Parts: sequence; structure tokens; C-alpha cells
Amino acid sequence: MSKNILVIQNITCEHLGNLANLFDLDGFNVTILNSKNNSIPTDIISYSGIIILGGPMSVYDNYDYLQNEQKLIKKAVDMNIPTLGICLGSQLIAQAMGGKVYPGNLKEIGWYDIEITENGNREIFNGVANLKHTVFQWHGDTFELPASAIILAKSNTYIQAFRIKTAIGIQFHIEVDESMIEEWLRVYSKEVSGLNLDKSNIMSHQKKQILNLSVLCKLIYKNFKEMIHHYDSKYKQ
Repeated sequence: MSKNILVIQNITCEHLGNLANLFDLDGFNVTILNSKNNSIPTDIISYSGIIILGGPMSVYDNYDYLQNEQKLIKKAVDMNIPTLGICLGSQLIAQAMGGKVYPGNLKEIGWYDIEITENGNREIFNGVANLKHTVFQWHGDTFELPASAIILAKSNTYIQAFRIKTAIGIQFHIEVDESMIEEWLRVYSKEVSGLNLDKSNIMSHQKKQILNLSVLCKLIYKNFKEMIHHYDSKYKQ
């Protein structure tokens, strides 16, 4: 199996988090590129998986680097390379594959309930013991998806996960640990105060939920790794 994974990071504080250790334990060679400081590669034949991480920017800001990330996503899907987008990454996948990203009616910041669909249970969430989970969110944008999209998770407010061919979009943050959440509350303090969010409530809930989220992260990682195995066996022999 090829061990090369490409990670596009859009802001320093939104990194691989718990996923970093999982890739490391399995011996993957992870290349992390800062989208603002590095050119988005156009030659991706050496990679067997791509991850697009989150950030406070919006897809419709039309920054050059976000346009280039969408080109990367389209090329990866054309090449059948497994691609995982988290938060902003999921929105970039939606837009790149023919959907539309726009500001949602509600900003979700903190812990929210989601439900995994039957399709999700068969795919990226395969193996979950419970279809209902409380996950960590930090987004204001949402999306309309193309007709080809398969919904993998949802909430009362938004679509929370989907697949389009070999690209998986997850709106919530599977990767966060306690220290990341604390850092985001500092880095994005203006947004938090502007929305009159209760930081202590977010922190108190995370003590209860962070372990469950790390278990879900491991499960998603395992299923994404299976996608990589399948890609390598079919296309890299």
C-alpha cells in the first residue's frame, strides 16, 4: 500500500489533531501544506489519500488558494483518489463537485447532535454502535449538494456528512481534542464574544463528549484507510 497522504491546512490552529497520531501509528508519510504559503500541487499521482482541513474563510471569498483547492479536489476525484474534507474542506468539496456554498441561518459553534443515515452506516461511519452522536461544530456556512451526492449524516439544521464519488465531506470536527478547542476559543474569541457564546458551557460539555468523539474519529479513520487500501489495490498495482 502506498503510504503517501497529502494534507492541505488552511490555518495553523486547524490541524490534523487526533488524526495525526493515527496516521503516524500506521506509518503513513504525511505531507502537510499550508494553503496560503505553499502552492497547491497539480501533480498528485504519488498520493493515495488527500485531506482538506478547516478554516475561518468562506468558499465564496474566492481566494486563489481556495480556487486551487477546488481544482485539486476535482482532479483527485477524477483519479479516484480518496479525499476527506473537514468543515471548510467539506464545503470546498461540495462547491468543487457542482454544489453551492452559502451562509447558513444558524452558526453552529460547540456541541451539537447529529444522526448518521443508513447510507452513512454502510460507508464512512460503518461500525458505529449508535446512529446518534454529539459532535463538535464550528461553522456558519452550509451547502446545496449536487444530485449525485449521498447523504451520510444530518442534523435538524444541516447536512452533516456526504459522499460524492471518492470524496467524503464532514461538516463537523472529528479531529479535535481538548487543547484544540481551548485554542480555538482563544483564536476566534471575537466571534465567540460577538455571538455571546458561553465558553464555560462549551468547555464543560467537552469533558463528557471528547472521548466519544475520539472513538468516532478512529472509526472514520479506519474506514477512510479502507478506501485508501481499495484505491491502491485497484489503481496502483
